[in-house]
Amino acid sequence: MHIILDTEHPGEHIHPFSESVEFLRRVARGQEEQTLRLYRPAPNMAFGRRDKHNPSFEDAAEASRRLGFLPQVRPVGGHAAAYHAGSLVIDHFAPSADAISGNNRRFEFFAQFFVQILSSLGFCAEVGELPGEYCPGEYSVFVHSAQGQRFKIIGTAQRVVSGAWWFSTGIVVEDSASLRGVTEEVYRHLAMPLDPQTVGALNDVISQVKVEDVEDAVLEGYEKFWTEHVVESRGL
Repeated sequence: MHIILDTEHPGEHIHPFSESVEFLRRVARGQEEQTLRLYRPAPNMAFGRRDKHNPSFEDAAEASRRLGFLPQVRPVGGHAAAYHAGSLVIDHFAPSADAISGNNRRFEFFAQFFVQILSSLGFCAEVGELPGEYCPGEYSVFVHSAQGQRFKIIGTAQRVVSGAWWFSTGIVVEDSASLRGVTEEVYRHLAMPLDPQTVGALNDVISQVKVEDVEDAVLEGYEKFWTEHVVESRGL
């Protein structure tokens, strides 16, 4: 597996969706090998396709821009989700002869996979949708704090083409305050339900954790649990 790390300008880049889809198609054609890409994104608000049709979308996008988060629309995934340099995005591109039929299995597999990674860092993590969470989904991953709070930490999305899939995972590690602020403002404009207390980061629970710690744990998890045959053996 080829691994691409964001070592030059962490927190300053957003990979355009079209660029990633083209890379996915190259994987499907056998022009690129299975690839894992990890990076810290520039501040952005990733709106879902359904958000684009919301009558207040332009107001929400402008509010996001005003707060320093570049609005973008992704043709996959659910509703709006914000990320910044305190987050880690993991994009996994892999060839698969039957990529479409493995959609649900991939959501299930990667949710549990990242629960194991967070557990290795000392977090109590679970899979499931929190009431009032942003970009709600049954495969969200949340963590418990010692005070009994529950924070959504991980959201996922995927795109498939004939012959390959791309699974994207966003982990919020640091600075939940700015994410909470922009998410509240955007969801207010979209008139969508949100419990702002579900917007959190890993360092709200364990203050010492850094993005670099999570990146190391992800790479160690892949080295331990992933083989070139896992796609076939697990039907991914």
